[in-house]
Amino acid sequence: MKRMIIALALLVIGAATGATAQDAPRRHTYLNPDAPIEERIEDALSRMTLDEKIAIIHAQSKFSAPGVPRLGIAEIWCTDGPHGIRPEVLWDEWEQARWTNDSCIAYPALTCLAATWNRQAADLYGVSIGEEARFRDKDVLLGPGVNIYRTPLCGRNFEYMGEDPYLAAQMVVPYVRGVQRQGVAACVKHYALNNEELHRHTVDVDLSDRALYEIYLPAFKAAVIEGEAWSIMGSYNKYRGTYACHNDRLLNQILKGEWGFDGVVISDWGGTHSTIEAIRNGLDMEFGSWTDGLTEGASNAYDMYYMAQPYKQLIASGEVGTEELDDKVRRVLRLTFRTAMNPYKPYGAMCSEEHSAAARYIAEEGIVLLKNESNNLPISADAKRILIVGENAIKMMTVGGGSSSLKVKYEVSPLDGIRSHYGDRAEVIYARGYVGDVTGDYNGVVTGQDLSESRTAEELIAEAVELAKGADHVIFIGGLNKSEKQDCEGADREDITLSYGQDAVIEALAEATDHLTVVFVSGNAVAMPWIDDVESVVQTWFLGSEAGNALARILAGDVNPSGKLPFTFGVKLEDYPSHAEGMTFPNPDKVYYKEDIFVGYRGFEKSRIKPLFAFGHGLSYTTFEYGDLTLSADEIGADETLHATVTITNSGDRAGKEIVQLYIGDNKSSLPRPIKELKGFEKVELQPGESTSVTFAITKEALSFYDDRVGAWCAEPGKFTLYVGSSSADIRLSKAFRLK
Repeated sequence: MKRMIIALALLVIGAATGATAQDAPRRHTYLNPDAPIEERIEDALSRMTLDEKIAIIHAQSKFSAPGVPRLGIAEIWCTDGPHGIRPEVLWDEWEQARWTNDSCIAYPALTCLAATWNRQAADLYGVSIGEEARFRDKDVLLGPGVNIYRTPLCGRNFEYMGEDPYLAAQMVVPYVRGVQRQGVAACVKHYALNNEELHRHTVDVDLSDRALYEIYLPAFKAAVIEGEAWSIMGSYNKYRGTYACHNDRLLNQILKGEWGFDGVVISDWGGTHSTIEAIRNGLDMEFGSWTDGLTEGASNAYDMYYMAQPYKQLIASGEVGTEELDDKVRRVLRLTFRTAMNPYKPYGAMCSEEHSAAARYIAEEGIVLLKNESNNLPISADAKRILIVGENAIKMMTVGGGSSSLKVKYEVSPLDGIRSHYGDRAEVIYARGYVGDVTGDYNGVVTGQDLSESRTAEELIAEAVELAKGADHVIFIGGLNKSEKQDCEGADREDITLSYGQDAVIEALAEATDHLTVVFVSGNAVAMPWIDDVESVVQTWFLGSEAGNALARILAGDVNPSGKLPFTFGVKLEDYPSHAEGMTFPNPDKVYYKEDIFVGYRGFEKSRIKPLFAFGHGLSYTTFEYGDLTLSADEIGADETLHATVTITNSGDRAGKEIVQLYIGDNKSSLPRPIKELKGFEKVELQPGESTSVTFAITKEALSFYDDRVGAWCAEPGKFTLYVGSSSADIRLSKAFRLK
């Protein structure tokens, strides 16, 4: 459709100027897709009126900006992600347009992608979701999210990539590249410091520059510099007194200045608060300032956006010039020519078999086996009667949770996936166990499930216990859901304990059987007071359309689990650095990140607090041995590269994948540093008895810290220790070396 519009525009412009369709591209460079993009931008800019320039930097509907119809410059259409393509909404509303052809494949939530520690899986994810966005004629995918997991209470953690900046940076780059190869812009969010939801519109965040640069910015930086992201979304919160969507330090100085970002800064919907700050502080496109569209205000609501008529009036009064406006327009035109007016982009695909296979593969790669005593898993081939307990075994998880809520073509529940997998080989029975949230609708998408329950909690537990006594294997499937105060945008959890009386169900089942597996569906850590009484624990995340099939293949042993935790599981809330003594959460007004750079495992190790499950932890149905660790040198110069090589052997009896993790510690530094930090990882697949060598390249960058005394990265000469292991707490080998 957009190609037809451009072709028609060429004909119209040609007729108006006396040019032919053949020579229109020469006379109108901006319409020639083969001309250098910067020439196209300047040509288009020179032809635009002030009104047209103002128009393209703000919305014309809930999810689109108008383009320039007179010049044949296409509209920009956005869609929510980052786990699937959001169903169409009404022009001015959040409510569904009730199309019949806008269902999608739901991919696993980004916590699952991070748990794969698999860069190829991230690329596959980006390609697959990018194809669906392209097929639906979307130009900007509002995702992925890379905010750091600072606290386990943040309701939106399930949309992000964990607590470690290096891991998030490594996973976001292939995702962004995969999406953008489809001619769709990735919009990396939420820039920056969006670490809590309840008071996200008012909280004013402050922290040291060290923490900002070392912990909270690296994934965004990697997305911009290595991933070459075409757009960035500002966050709702303030940073040092100014809203992030128009914050001079974040946008002008760091993003566009230090990193050289040439794309578009898009406001989060309703994240703009000031015309003059938006003009001067780096915002390029404004969306959602009237959160309910035209129903809440005058008929010219979009013209009244901060960067609409109020901007034009400031220009007319002489209070501001047009230099900033032209920069914004150049960026929007660059985005348009990269996406909506790129005739060479792929056609895309929707709900294909390949996309279903990709969703299942990513889910299988990210499922984490946390505990497995006495080889309780995989389920014995001799098991003839399997009991499934828990609401999360049947509840749809693709609907709800906020803007990532989807209308899916299908969603395989854990119960259906396990039943389908076993067929006639074993009887799979179900008991409710507990009642959580029986609702199932979000913005007009309704699951259609009837989860109502009249029995008491005691009756439900009694039923589950009685059935467990006659089962060969019992699987409890619980955790969180996407309801308010669970894993949900706009709200935060109140504690890390399980809701709905799930602990009581698990404890009763543990007494009734010696073959209990606890499966958690969640995007956040939970407390496990019964951990010593259960044989197996599996963390499955929100797995999307193929949830049940992926889980069934893991539990049965058809797929060997290989995921690793992208964040630390603490025993109790106070164990987390952001919830230590003197810290507050949530924060309606101001908050200072007192834990500084000691987020996640960095803080646990500093305080010598043993976690429930460490960052990077994840078991397998096989075992791996770590051989000799060799270094290419004992000492390197600042411009030299150190190569560290380790041999990994599959010492078990089945094929499996291991994630080899490299951490580095600075033995002595002028500023406090973590005991060790992740600086490399590789996921390797090995057959029984097979060995392989993994080599890491270590440069000065991996040894550096941000010195906020001088405002620069530096690596101090001296002794460092290199650690190689299976998790941050399971270090198998270490060696020292020196930086000259």
